[in-house]
Amino acid sequence: MSLSLTVLGTASPHPAPGRPCSGYLLRAPGAEVWVDAGTGTFAELQRHMDPARLSAIWISHLHADHYADLLAAFYAFAYGGTTPPAPVPVYAPRDCAGRLAGFFGRPDARFLDGVLDFRPLSDGHTARHGELLLTARAVEHDTEAYGLRAESGGRALAYSGDSGPCAALTRLADGADLFLCEADIGTRREGEQPVHLTPEEAGAYAVGAGELLVTHVGPSLTREEAAGRAAVVFGGPAGPAREGETRTV
Repeated sequence: MSLSLTVLGTASPHPAPGRPCSGYLLRAPGAEVWVDAGTGTFAELQRHMDPARLSAIWISHLHADHYADLLAAFYAFAYGGTTPPAPVPVYAPRDCAGRLAGFFGRPDARFLDGVLDFRPLSDGHTARHGELLLTARAVEHDTEAYGLRAESGGRALAYSGDSGPCAALTRLADGADLFLCEADIGTRREGEQPVHLTPEEAGAYAVGAGELLVTHVGPSLTREEAAGRAAVVFGGPAGPAREGETRTV
């Protein structure tokens, strides 16, 4: 198996029973990477692997529904007996360590260094773990935010993170075997800052990909409705991401 995706959570903007916020597990030979640590996803991660084996953690942006469970991971690694052999690399926007330290009321984040190794993302940033190559692309949101392209063994997965319409999504999805894309809003109000996608926009950006998986569906839509609307525009295989599902890319 060259590359696989396990869905840990898809909810927006808060977790629901049986449905944590955004989180995914990517696996490739020699690599297990937790992508986005939304609320509730650390518990789901443990259904599928021992977190002490994590090769890395990758965080798209610093909104709580995408990174808050780093706190749970720190408690597990530092105090819970789930101890990694070395500090786990955390690829994230700048100040992620400072935000996490704020939970503890600590002005200096260096106390985290024993278990988490924070490494700032930037547009075009790459990291390799085993046979997995991770490439970040800056996307449009109301804070510093990145999409992800993950490649292994000639297969590619693209992930939008949270994003409004932007050219970076086209570059991410083009040629990808699977595009994991948010469709948070049903409609965009006039004058509203474009920080999320409608299902139709997700479908349009997926045109260069082989398959579309719709995620991060907000409360104005059902997952089935969002995937159906995106599929009409995409014209290819499309469906909703569901917690607990694993698929080979």
